[in-house]
Amino acid sequence: MTPRLGTMRLACMFSSILLFGAAGLLLFISLQDPIELSPQQFPGIKFSIRPQHPQHDSHLRIPTERVTRDSPSGSPRGLQLQAPDQPGSHPKAAGSPLRLRQRRRRLLIKKMPAAGTMRGNNSSETFIQPRPRTVDSRWLSLHQTQQERKRVMQEACAKYRASSSRRAVTPRHVSRIFVEDRHRVLYCEVPKAGCSNWKRVLMVLAGLASSTADIQHNTVHYGSALKRLDTFDRQGIVHRLSTYTKMLFVREPFERLVSAFRDKFEHPNSYYHPVFGKAILARYRANASREALRTGSGVQFPEFVQYLLDVHRPVGMDIHWDHVSRLCSPCLIDYDFVGKFESMEDDANFFLRLIHAPGNLTFPRFKDRHSEEARTTSRITHQYFAQLSSLQRQRTYDFYYMDYLMFNYSKPFSDLY
Repeated sequence: MTPRLGTMRLACMFSSILLFGAAGLLLFISLQDPIELSPQQFPGIKFSIRPQHPQHDSHLRIPTERVTRDSPSGSPRGLQLQAPDQPGSHPKAAGSPLRLRQRRRRLLIKKMPAAGTMRGNNSSETFIQPRPRTVDSRWLSLHQTQQERKRVMQEACAKYRASSSRRAVTPRHVSRIFVEDRHRVLYCEVPKAGCSNWKRVLMVLAGLASSTADIQHNTVHYGSALKRLDTFDRQGIVHRLSTYTKMLFVREPFERLVSAFRDKFEHPNSYYHPVFGKAILARYRANASREALRTGSGVQFPEFVQYLLDVHRPVGMDIHWDHVSRLCSPCLIDYDFVGKFESMEDDANFFLRLIHAPGNLTFPRFKDRHSEEARTTSRITHQYFAQLSSLQRQRTYDFYYMDYLMFNYSKPFSDLY
């Protein structure tokens, strides 16, 4: 055998080995299961505000501002869940079969629908693009409103009540919070801001009644069906504050004050007339009649405001006109939802949807007491405050200044500063 012939045979053998190796590599790549290449969802899901086209059998979800755990009952509806990038998904060894597989993986992931995939048991099944579904712009707007309300409240707390966030929560701070365990809801009661009807809703959610219309006023306010958070031990309080959905509803402060005055002093009342009315008339009415001093009836709005602003009140404060910042401690307790009486129907039904309440449960519209009277409106509020001097109006505004600031209410009179 000549040296030339031997060299040619070695070259042919080497070429054959290379060809067989390349063919085997291509066959190996073509047999890979594309399902194994689909991205996994890792812990630490982050919420995104971009609308998504969800799967047919999934719920739309709207995020809260902070998500620290994966809670199926606490996820609002309407927006997209976005998983973080997976570590180690980028190739490092160039020129190897791993590089080719990962290049194919990147190409496959790039072509996947943004909302995820629908996959059957058959490994050869192709990925199906779900039909797009439009996110309801009204729910999106309500979610954005919530984000803005919480931002304003937190900024006011950071500026004026920075020390509150470092204080420990005590039973006194949660004494106005009602508990509904089935839907994991904590509701801070703000009187004259729809609290009677909210308690009715909580009772229906808890399975204590079938309809809000069936629950009488005395059952709402004087029954013991709903538990307060301060009745639990320390561990129970901390657990619920950290895992339940916390919400409160507020109202324009001057309007809430007038509503409380009309309810408690312009109608017969066996508690407020003898306890508050008699003390107010004795201190602030110059020539009060014996009958007025005996019954405590007939208190006028300017007299009531004098009592409110007096640092040496003859009788203490009451929850119906106390500050929301004192009743609910929003600088100490991080509320998840802030509703307003002025947009009650939209806010309340949005909240009920977020906690997955029964579909037939909506917030009741009926007036709890004195149903023959018109609700206290901005126009009626101005009529009452017109009885005051400009100095009294200013001092009343100063009294409720933190509530105006924290809940972003405008000044009700142009001469206020």
